[in-house]
Amino acid sequence: MCAATAGQQGKRVLVIDHAEKAGKKILISGGGRCNFTNTGTTHERFISANPHFARSALARYTPADFIALVDRYGIAWHEKTLGQLFCDGSARQIVAMLLEEGEKWGVKQAIDTRIAEIQHADGEFRVTCSTKVAQARALVIATGGPSIPKMGATGFAYDLARQFGLKVVEPRPALVPLTLGGDDPFRALAGVATEVIARAGKAAFREAMLFTHRGLSGPAVLQVSSYWRHGEPIAVDLLPDRTEGWLRDAKRTTPRAQVGKLLAGAMPQRLAEALVGALGISGELANVADAKLAAAERALAAWRFAPNGSEGFAKAEVTVGGVSTAELSSQTMEAKRVPGLYVIGEAVDVTGWLGGYNFQWAWASGWAAGMAV
Repeated sequence: MCAATAGQQGKRVLVIDHAEKAGKKILISGGGRCNFTNTGTTHERFISANPHFARSALARYTPADFIALVDRYGIAWHEKTLGQLFCDGSARQIVAMLLEEGEKWGVKQAIDTRIAEIQHADGEFRVTCSTKVAQARALVIATGGPSIPKMGATGFAYDLARQFGLKVVEPRPALVPLTLGGDDPFRALAGVATEVIARAGKAAFREAMLFTHRGLSGPAVLQVSSYWRHGEPIAVDLLPDRTEGWLRDAKRTTPRAQVGKLLAGAMPQRLAEALVGALGISGELANVADAKLAAAERALAAWRFAPNGSEGFAKAEVTVGGVSTAELSSQTMEAKRVPGLYVIGEAVDVTGWLGGYNFQWAWASGWAAGMAV
């Protein structure tokens, strides 16, 4: 995105990529259909040490701008849910579109090319690669974070930033499944999914939660994982459509109803059975004291899980942290202390929610830098 935008401004551009093909993370995104943006994009749906940093770029290159580009290329798309836009066909269409945009403006590609050394002197950056040496007055770091290392992801951006004296906010996995201890009984529910409201700190998301053989996943958990800190619990409302007093009301209207059957009517059977055992309530509602039913309601509305970790960068969709926004111009993405050096996308300490937000940040920050180089 940055290269095509810079090319459009009349700049000579070389893209150096160590991967054997372009856009590998785009190709696997959205189940192969690429959740390329979100119509609900706002800077408030991003995590950063500076929550306002993303505001400028996102306001100047919007989801509507990217949708217009997609439409120009005749790529059919649809909204899945919550403003998430996907290709009707394949993520390959988005990669092909970006490559064609670059070619249109004379952008050169050096794919499957390793960088041996980067030097900076007299206002020029010198990049020594396995096959060539390139020199330019501007260098853009667009190498992402270390999430999904099997795709070739590394911490290269952070090493390079530190080489130039830029501070890096400690990176950690985000949009990642959380793990539970081996003795946690809920690990026996692998494959069970239910709609919940999951909370970590002040963040709350209503989406599906999935129990796995290692712990918890699904959109709701992936979302709160970006806010979760090791050692903290997460709270989950397992029955988000139930109001306070619902069990006691049911006791008065259907006193002979079985607690387990009542729960199973509102959630998957296996989960209901596990919760009845964990709550220590069973049998007919008429035989359970109101105080115990009230306690069960409170527990079900804020069930506390204690993750012992996450599945790490191997399964993380993105990275929280990165090159400090304090080092960069929010208008141009240029390093304040190193003229000509730019950092964009996931390499920056800006991380979006699940659902196309991180792609929109990539397009917007890439466009901002491309206009400025």
